Amino acid sequence: MSSNPLVSVTLVTYNSGRFIKRCLESVLSQRYSNVELIVIDNASTDGTVDILEQFEERCRIVYNDENAGFAAAQNQAIRISGGEWVLTLNPDVLLMPNFIDELLEGGQLDPKVGTVCGKLLAISATFDHLETPLVDSTGIYFTPMLRHLDRGSQDVDNGHYQDFEYVFGATAAAALYRREMIEDVSIFGEFFDADFFTYREDADVAWRAQLLGWRCLYTPNARGYHVRAVLPGNRRALPAAINMHSVKNRFLMRVKNITPHLYWRNFASILWRDLMVLSCCLLREQTSLKAFWYLGKNWAKAMEKRQEIMKRRRVTDDYMAEWFSYEPVCLPAPKPQPQKAKSRTRVAGRSRSARA
Repeated sequence: MSSNPLVSVTLVTYNSGRFIKRCLESVLSQRYSNVELIVIDNASTDGTVDILEQFEERCRIVYNDENAGFAAAQNQAIRISGGEWVLTLNPDVLLMPNFIDELLEGGQLDPKVGTVCGKLLAISATFDHLETPLVDSTGIYFTPMLRHLDRGSQDVDNGHYQDFEYVFGATAAAALYRREMIEDVSIFGEFFDADFFTYREDADVAWRAQLLGWRCLYTPNARGYHVRAVLPGNRRALPAAINMHSVKNRFLMRVKNITPHLYWRNFASILWRDLMVLSCCLLREQTSLKAFWYLGKNWAKAMEKRQEIMKRRRVTDDYMAEWFSYEPVCLPAPKPQPQKAKSRTRVAGRSRSARA
């Protein structure tokens, strides 16, 4: 790896007019200079395009004719990117100026680190700081019920989560992925599974990466802010389509990634949660029942992906089982050695916009 690797920032917008200007400005203001910024707009209708046009001289923008979904659009951006590292970003994220610098420093500590995440804090939809600072995410973890949750979510930020740690995975709202890992874990040419459309695609990638022997590092010095719309307690306030994809992707992720040992080890917990999900769909969220129709229709396709994943699996059953706990699991990781401050001349990446 070069000492000053190119970082490709890939960002997907869909009716993101409330956030996108400040998000892009925070990327273009990074202290790390060797950055290319790629934006895929999924046919926004709220004025996002008007804002993006102001940035066409400073980043590459592709305007899709339809909403391809977050997963497919991120894959689209990754395919046209050239960086050794890819930072996926949500438009409702605001980065501190040293965010990319700190993530890169962490990623260089261990060649088996395929994903690096930082400390995201919660922020209001107007990008105003909360009166009481709250943690948004310091990585994701899985419970024995196969729920994936953000570590530290909604905890009061009192200066904890200060250690470098290996965690299960990262939220794709702001995750740095090593290109080598992207190529290694991609299935049939896809890094994010386009069948997910939106939601849980990052947890699916994290699970697959763990199966293939890659690590995820949490580095506490990379700070950012995230406006999170999807939380465990606000399901009823979410659009029906999001809830349907949530149900669909919960089962799709399992079909692809779970091993028999892990399933039987947590059978009671998994069954209990499944019954809760099914009851919810039957009694009060009937719009999500189409998730099961989708799973039945695409079962053969999902099983084909599963066979490919299991063929490449490199870790033991016991290793995977250790990650599934009701309390977040983390392992100690090496800290970077103190270095003299490096002076970098910031060069804004420029490329022509493209219309697709």
